[in-house]
Amino acid sequence: MAAVATCGTGAGSTGSMVAAGGKNNVTSFQRRGPRASGSDSSYSRLVSIAGTRPSVRNGQLLVSTGLPALDQLLGGGLAVGTVLLIEEDKYNIYSSLLFKYFLAEGIINGHTLLVASAKEDPADILQELPAPLLDDNVKKDFDEDACNHKTAESNIKMKIAWRYQLLPKMEAGPVSSSRFGHYYDASKKMPQELIEASKWHGFFSPEKSSSTLNIEPCSLTHGYIKLLQFIQNIIYEEGFDGSNPQVKKQKNILRIGIQNLGSPLWGDDICCTENGNSHSLTKFLYVLRGLLRTSLSACMITMPTHLIQNKAIISRVTNLSDTVVGLESFIGSERETNPLYKDYHGLIHIRQIPRLNNLIYDVSDVKDLAFKLKKKLFTIERLHLPPDLSDTVSRSSKQDLAEPSKLLGPGCGVMAGGKKHLDF
Repeated sequence: MAAVATCGTGAGSTGSMVAAGGKNNVTSFQRRGPRASGSDSSYSRLVSIAGTRPSVRNGQLLVSTGLPALDQLLGGGLAVGTVLLIEEDKYNIYSSLLFKYFLAEGIINGHTLLVASAKEDPADILQELPAPLLDDNVKKDFDEDACNHKTAESNIKMKIAWRYQLLPKMEAGPVSSSRFGHYYDASKKMPQELIEASKWHGFFSPEKSSSTLNIEPCSLTHGYIKLLQFIQNIIYEEGFDGSNPQVKKQKNILRIGIQNLGSPLWGDDICCTENGNSHSLTKFLYVLRGLLRTSLSACMITMPTHLIQNKAIISRVTNLSDTVVGLESFIGSERETNPLYKDYHGLIHIRQIPRLNNLIYDVSDVKDLAFKLKKKLFTIERLHLPPDLSDTVSRSSKQDLAEPSKLLGPGCGVMAGGKKHLDF
C-alpha cells in the first residue's frame, strides 16, 4: 500500500523521486514512516491485549485454552470469535478440568469471564479453579517427572516401533521464550485474592426466570433464550461488540464458558430420546456464533455427546462448531486394566480444526494422542504402544485387538477365515 500511495503523487514529485533514486542509486519505493492511521492503531490495540497473540498461519488473534499442549494442537491457540466444543468424557472428570483451565487462564490474563451452567453455581465453579504455577515450579515438576520415567523409557526404547521415533515431540514442558499460556496445579486452588480481583459474570439457569428476547417459544428452550439474552447484553453493554468499538476504552477479551450444554438440565431432550428435537440446540449455536463473530470473545462449550443417540444431531453440532475436541476416558472400560494403556488415562481426539482465511487445515499432528493426569499437571502425549504383543499383552487382549479382522464379510475377508483363495 505504501508503494501505491507513493506512485499516486503528482508528476513533478514523481520525476524528482526517480531522479533522486538514480542519483543515490536507490529505488523510489521507500518504506513509509510510522503513521497514526486508523487501521494501524486499531491493530496495535488488538495485539496489545494481554493474553493474546496473532496466529503465524493466518494472522487471526488467538487466546490460550489454558493448556499449552492443546494450544499447539489447535494451531497456536483458540481464535477469537470462534467456538471450541469439548465432547465430555463418560463421567465428566477430565472435560470439567479443561473447562476450569480455560477460565483460570482468563483470570490470570485479566480477561472478563462469563460462566454459564445449569448444574453448578458459577461462583462455586470459580472457587474450584486450579492455582497457577510459576515457571520455576513448572520446570521442576517436569524435571522430576522426566527423572522418574528415564529408566523406564531406556528399558523400552528398543521395543518402540520405528514410526513413533520419527514423530515430532509434543510441547509438554514450558517454553521460556513465550508467555502465551500458563500451567496450573490441579492439586491446589486458585488464591482467593485473584478471583476477587477478576471481573466475571455468572449465569445459573435455575435462578433465571424471566426473558425478554423476541423469539418464538417453540424455536428455543427457555434456558437457551435466557442465556442468549445474557450473552448479548454483556457483549453490547461492556464494549465487546466489534462492529461498534469504543476507541477510548482499553480492549479486552470476553471468555465465555458454557457447561453441560444439551443436557436435560437446560430443558433439552436430545439426550433423552433417539428422535429428540435438535432444532433448539442447533439454533442456539447458530445465534451464538453470530454474536461471537462480531465481538472480541471466545467460547468453550462442554457437551455430553456420548448421551446423544442420534448421530445426525452430533454431526450438525460439529458443523456449527469451529473446533471440536473429544475426550475418551479409560475409566469403566476394558482399557483401564489393559497393560497397553497403563501409562495413560484416556485418549484425546481432535475432530475438527477451523478453516480460518484458508480452504484446508493441517491435521498431520493430531493423531495418536493420549492424555494423563499427573500429580499436578494434565499432559497430552503421543500414544506409544509396544509392538511386541507376546511379552506385554494377555491372550484376551490379543483377541480384542484381533476382533476387527473378524468383522470382515465373506467377500474380502475370507482370507481371515482360513481359506486360501478369494471367491471373486
